[in-house]
Amino acid sequence: MLASASPPTASFPPVAHLLAGSRRFAHDSTPPEEYARVRLDPLVGTAIADAYVAAPIRDERAYPAYAAFCRETLAQYHFLVGRVEFGGLGVDVRVVDEDPYADAESMIEDARRSRLKVWASTATGNPHPYLSDNENDMFRAVHDVFGHAAIGRGFDRHGEEAAWMKHSRMYSPLAGRALATETRGQNCARIFGYTDGQFAEQKVALLPRAFSDRPVAVY
Repeated sequence: MLASASPPTASFPPVAHLLAGSRRFAHDSTPPEEYARVRLDPLVGTAIADAYVAAPIRDERAYPAYAAFCRETLAQYHFLVGRVEFGGLGVDVRVVDEDPYADAESMIEDARRSRLKVWASTATGNPHPYLSDNENDMFRAVHDVFGHAAIGRGFDRHGEEAAWMKHSRMYSPLAGRALATETRGQNCARIFGYTDGQFAEQKVALLPRAFSDRPVAVY
């Protein structure tokens, strides 16, 4: 992970009310302009991909991190869909049987209208060895909103890196290690050629701390 002075990849205006909500939830004051500058070095991405592919499908040592990850994801989801008058963000989340968005812009524009479609875990043919389908769907929803839409970054390698950095601030350090597997690990395995463009087999395992610890600063 690193940021550089080179121009960032395509991004979109952050969704203001979702950015404000994520900052309120996590007490994160990082300005979105810093996330817009995030770049992922391909050498680092390849090393992360290697670590993910080498990890076992099930590692019991990862269970405490995943238990924390599940609890904290549930809290984020309730905040996401909760009624505005009770302190939630009021986003209408629908789980659908087909990939609902052709590109990141379509998803982000939907999020601006406080709605989101999530491709059902049951329809992807890639079950998770720890998360239930419902838990996996909830995670996809909160990551699309708080990781991507809140900072206006897409799904290329740089956008995924920025989304991981942003979303990691909403998790405890323990749960954040599972988040890194679910985002950094899977995405790098896909982007750097291990899966022919498809999502990698899902795992319950932890990446080395150099790749999974929550970053202290954006860059």
